[in-house]
Amino acid sequence: MAANILLIGGSLNQTTMMHKIGQQLPEHHCYYSPFYGDGSIGWFSRKGFLNFTILGGKHRKNTEAYFKKNNLPVDFGGKDRPYDLVITCADLIVPDSIKKSPLVLVQEGMTEPEGLRYQLVKHLKFPRFIANTAATGLSDAYDIFCVASEGYRDLFISKGVRPEKIYVTGIPNFDNVQSYTNNAFPYHHYVLAATSSIRETFGVDLRIPFIEQAKRVAAGRQLIFKLHPNENIKRARREIELYAPEALILTEGDTNHMVANCDVLLTQYSSIVYVGIALGKEVYSYFDVNQLKKLVPIQNGGKSAESIANLSRELLGGAMRWKKDTNRVAENPLRKLLPGLFQERLF
Repeated sequence: MAANILLIGGSLNQTTMMHKIGQQLPEHHCYYSPFYGDGSIGWFSRKGFLNFTILGGKHRKNTEAYFKKNNLPVDFGGKDRPYDLVITCADLIVPDSIKKSPLVLVQEGMTEPEGLRYQLVKHLKFPRFIANTAATGLSDAYDIFCVASEGYRDLFISKGVRPEKIYVTGIPNFDNVQSYTNNAFPYHHYVLAATSSIRETFGVDLRIPFIEQAKRVAAGRQLIFKLHPNENIKRARREIELYAPEALILTEGDTNHMVANCDVLLTQYSSIVYVGIALGKEVYSYFDVNQLKKLVPIQNGGKSAESIANLSRELLGGAMRWKKDTNRVAENPLRKLLPGLFQERLF
């Protein structure tokens, strides 16, 4: 019997991952939604206050344009029908509307460092979204967590994720990087600097030192900056033109193809570094590169979506159903102090 499955996008990377998984479930009725929240989060996103996140702004526009281009059936927020299964790339917010459905969480890419905000989430039970991707997997609201590699499996377990829920499937978009070498990007043998939207998510971005580092690494070779789609483009362009006027600045195009054609890749906090590592490029990152090499997503010829779809079928069949922890919010010591913020719908 065909099931109703909701696949929740977000960034274009997350949205294309969801589409690849949905394509592997042709016997079921797959519907798609941009990322969304309910309660106060939903209100703030509707008012445009969260346009710097995957809840709105460029991410939402790009996702909706992708749905339209690919003629995908859209059910925003999963409101039109009950769902037998939900698949998502983010559990920083788990809307009430999906909590009663079996849930598959798919790792979207790199996770951020476990800094102060992560410690507030982990030990004081602050809302996970304040720690961004560092808090991926901490909801325990899912039944299956599909991760990129054995290295990431170990990392998530060290954060407290239940081992029995984790499956090393690889992740779409990062599991067949060799395919990116077949491209029409016109430049070759350059140094590529891929920026991140650190400031837009209220982090500290030492952008000028990053630009200077890129210039030193380039050492006279062509230098190309690929700007993150969610950052302040005007500000970023102004900074690069001031400190590296000889550099080419790109705001559009497939970054994977740019990495495939470069000789050297510099990143800040970007999953694109894994494409560079897997292709054997010389890479620089704000992370320890040796540690990243242990985490790099497995290369399985693009079979990750199929593996995730097969696990989803098993979950639909009732073979893998874990009891969800319904006491997460009650354990929050700040709930009594800030009841308006620490509602269950934010966790």
